[in-house]
Amino acid sequence: MDRDDTTLRVLSTSDLAGLDISLADVVDTVEQAYRTLAAGKSDNPRKLTVKPADGHSVSYAMLGRDGVRNVVAIKTSYKHGLDKGREEQHYYTTLTIYDDDSGLPVAMMDCSRIGSLRTPAVSALLARECASPDATTALVIGTGTQGRLALPFLLTTLPRLERLLLSGTHPEGIAAVRAELARHFPDREVELVGDVAAAAGEADVIVATAGAHTPTAVEAGRLKPGATTILVGHGLAPSTLHRADRVIATSEAQMRVTGIDMADAAGNLPVVDLELPVILSGVSKARTSPTQRIFAYNSGLVVTDIALGHRFAQLAAEQKLGTEVALWR
Repeated sequence: MDRDDTTLRVLSTSDLAGLDISLADVVDTVEQAYRTLAAGKSDNPRKLTVKPADGHSVSYAMLGRDGVRNVVAIKTSYKHGLDKGREEQHYYTTLTIYDDDSGLPVAMMDCSRIGSLRTPAVSALLARECASPDATTALVIGTGTQGRLALPFLLTTLPRLERLLLSGTHPEGIAAVRAELARHFPDREVELVGDVAAAAGEADVIVATAGAHTPTAVEAGRLKPGATTILVGHGLAPSTLHRADRVIATSEAQMRVTGIDMADAAGNLPVVDLELPVILSGVSKARTSPTQRIFAYNSGLVVTDIALGHRFAQLAAEQKLGTEVALWR
């Protein structure tokens, strides 16, 4: 389809839901985005945040540039009703992409599916780089949006995993986790655990994706030697960070802004040993000993959203999905 500078392809939630993309494709796309950033070819400035005094909503704006795909994009995120129950909250996130070669707009899209894929893909990359060589057991804490694809992505990057453990309390979420695992890995099963602390003591990799109101907070003393803990949401106590032998983050700057709930009594966070882009570039290794306990902090970088969003836009264009809007005519 011929394009000009007056039209924009708009991709709705339903447009993106119909796109078929493999987990390996998502992981490769996200990994390339990190490698490009580490090589200095991409830009990922700090996000802007606005929040009213009463804290009932929060808004973010994130601008970035992918130097391999040669695209520029801005992601916006808006949450409303933070003072209310989950069922009364509203959340909208969009991504608008421009081609920096042609100067033409590429697409504007709902970003929710991108986030639901990107985040567990990043956790899987962290697990691949940080897990001990003999890791065989993984525990996922939480069954929300980020917990539902955590296990399939972990199996994509760590196929040697044998035991898959799940800690969750919501029947719908537990069913969704089982359904996603069966869809991607029909020959694998997940064990639902009741004693989270005991399960954490058996796990080589722990991915904590629970919501803010979870009572679960695994302490460092429960972890086995060589364990890797990955924090996406909640479910880990601050001691897992402060007593870790190595601290890894997707971005130390972002961890110091969004990870304040993991600070010690004095309000401090430890120094990050390495960031994921550097590790993926091959310059340094996350793990230097099989018995090290590693803590990894997973916070989103907009360059990964841009890369994955552009991949979705390519697939949508091939399938002629979306609506062409004469926005500037």
